[in-house]
Amino acid sequence: MSVRKLKPITPGQRFRVVNGFDAITTDKPEKSLLAPLKKTGGRNSQGKMTTSHRGGGHKRRYRVIDFKRDVQGVAAEVKSIQYDPNRTAFIALLEYKGGEKRYVVAQNGLQVGQKVVSGEKAAPEIGNALFLKDIPLGTIISCIELRPGQGAVMARSAGTFAQLMAKEGKFVTIKLPSGETRLILANCLATIGAVSNSDHQLLVSGKAGRSRWLGRRPRTRPVVMNPVDHPMGGGEGKSSGGHPRSKNGIPAKGFRTRSKTKDSNRYIIERRKK
Repeated sequence: MSVRKLKPITPGQRFRVVNGFDAITTDKPEKSLLAPLKKTGGRNSQGKMTTSHRGGGHKRRYRVIDFKRDVQGVAAEVKSIQYDPNRTAFIALLEYKGGEKRYVVAQNGLQVGQKVVSGEKAAPEIGNALFLKDIPLGTIISCIELRPGQGAVMARSAGTFAQLMAKEGKFVTIKLPSGETRLILANCLATIGAVSNSDHQLLVSGKAGRSRWLGRRPRTRPVVMNPVDHPMGGGEGKSSGGHPRSKNGIPAKGFRTRSKTKDSNRYIIERRKK
């Protein structure tokens, strides 16, 4: 993984830092694993805007990702590492013995030609998917299930990873990327290794237009709005609008929104960092 700083030949490229794409091996996706992706522009089924600052953006097609890794005990060969416009991580194209192809989220260090396998008899090596009960303590893992058979839901974005801390009975203790420590059932699947493209956090877009290509519209500061538009709007001159909160009136910057009566609270050993 590497990044490149461009020469300042235009104002938009003066501060721009781009991905080197060293790990990418092809720029043509697998056609059988593509699906259409409809744009919403932040509107719901009634056409009302429910999410601000969405719209436009380059046309994309969805890459169907295998988060469940349910072909167990069969080795698959990594055919290519590819860019996915729908996520920050890179993806890997796997081909099984019967010719079946699937996309998975690529881990750091995954190489073309490498064999990966999932299931009970898999070795704890990069790219393999194992049950948490079979993974050695202290191992770096990613793409973790929260419920058996659900498919990976945690530690899926670029550069993220969790660590297996302890095993006790039918639960294991995991330290998540947020800093939260929680219990997860030992028969959930996880993939060995950290997620690829860890340099994603170093990228600098360089100009507003690149955000528009990603489907993000300009954001207006709440302080400069009118009282009818936002709880922080209004006032004369530069007087700002009281305590920071969202458009719906929910306090921001430190206010905890997780329900105190949520059933899964008992599985959280230590809350995430403030």
